[in-house]
Amino acid sequence: MRFRLLAVACLAAALALADTLTVSKVVEFVRSSVKTNLADKDVAAYLAKVKLTDRLDDRVIEQLQSIGIGARTLHALQALRDLSASLPEPSAAMTTAAPVYQQAPPPSAAEQGRLIQEAREYAFNYARSLPDFICTEVVRRSAAPKPRPGTAPDWRDQDTLQIRLSYYQQKEQYKLMLVDNRITNQDYEKVGGAKSFGDFGSLMAGIFDPASQARFEWARWSYLDRRPVMVFSYFIDQPRSHYEIRSEGTDRRVISAYSGLVMLDKDTHQVMCVTVKAENLPADFPVKAAETRLYYDYVELSGHTFLLPLKSVITMAGDDYLSRNDEQFRIYRKYSADSEITFGDVDSKPIAPIDDSKTKEGPAVKH
Repeated sequence: MRFRLLAVACLAAALALADTLTVSKVVEFVRSSVKTNLADKDVAAYLAKVKLTDRLDDRVIEQLQSIGIGARTLHALQALRDLSASLPEPSAAMTTAAPVYQQAPPPSAAEQGRLIQEAREYAFNYARSLPDFICTEVVRRSAAPKPRPGTAPDWRDQDTLQIRLSYYQQKEQYKLMLVDNRITNQDYEKVGGAKSFGDFGSLMAGIFDPASQARFEWARWSYLDRRPVMVFSYFIDQPRSHYEIRSEGTDRRVISAYSGLVMLDKDTHQVMCVTVKAENLPADFPVKAAETRLYYDYVELSGHTFLLPLKSVITMAGDDYLSRNDEQFRIYRKYSADSEITFGDVDSKPIAPIDDSKTKEGPAVKH
C-alpha cells in the first residue's frame, strides 16, 4: 500500500528591545506568548530577529510544541536551531527552569509494546472498516520564497481547490470541482501545484505495516483537542518505505526513508494524528524536504460514528521555494451510485477553515 505526494518543482514588550538572547529567555518568551494568546505570526516575526548566545536543540523545541505553539513559531524555532548549531550548549538549569507542566512517567516497556501492537491491528483494519462515502476536500495552497536563515517564510496565498472525494470499495477518487470558487473541468491529477493522495488509510497503514519494520520509541504525553494522547516517534528505512514523492514536470520520483510521530488516544488507543517527514532525499532531487501532518476526528455517518480525516498540513521545499497545503475534509455523506456534492447554499460559498483548536497540541497529561 503506497501513499504519495506530488510537488511543484508583558514579557513580549520587555524582550522587544533585545535581539540577543539566551535559550532560556526564548523559552520564557514562547511560553508566555502561548499563555497570553499572542498571534503566531507576531511571535514568529520576533523570533526571526533573535540572535542566540547558546544552542537551541530539538528537545527544547519538542517541549514547546507540546504547549501548543503555532506552525510559524515552530518554523522560526527550527531556523534558530540551525543557526545556533555551533554555539555552546546551555546548562540544564537554563532550559528547564519554570516548567509549565510536569511530564507523567511513560508506560512500561511492556505496555508500550502492547499499545503499538493494538495500533498496528487498528491500522490494518482501518480502511476495511470504513463505509463507502463522499466528502468535500478543500485545499488552500500557499507558497513562499526560501527565507534567509533566521527569518520566517513570507507565505502568499496561491489558490483554493474544492474537490469531490469519493471513497468506494477502499479506493479514493478525486474530482476537482472548483478553483477559487469557480466551476472547473480540470483533472485534479493534472492541475499544477502541490497535491497529496492516500489520506484514508494508506498513510497510516504504511507506518504500522509489519513489513515496514518501523522503529517506535516513546516520545511524551500530551493533549490534542483536549483529549489526552500518547505520542510515539518512529523511523522507517528506505528499503521498506511506502513514502513516494514525485517532482512535477521532471518525471522523477523517489521512495524515501521517513520519520514522524503517531498520537494515540489515551483511552481508546485509536490513532488521532500521524506525521511524516521525508529523510535522506537524494541531493539532486528537486524536492529538498517534505512533511505531512494528518489529524483525525469523529464523524457521524449513516447513524454510526467513524474516525475520519479532519485536516492535514503538507509542506515541501525546493532549492528556492516553499509550498504549503492546508487541507480539510468536510460534509461527509454516504456514497451511492447517484451521490453528488452540489453547489447549493453550502458549496457555492467559501468554506471557512477549521478552528485551529481542533488540531492544537496542548500541555502534557497531568497525573
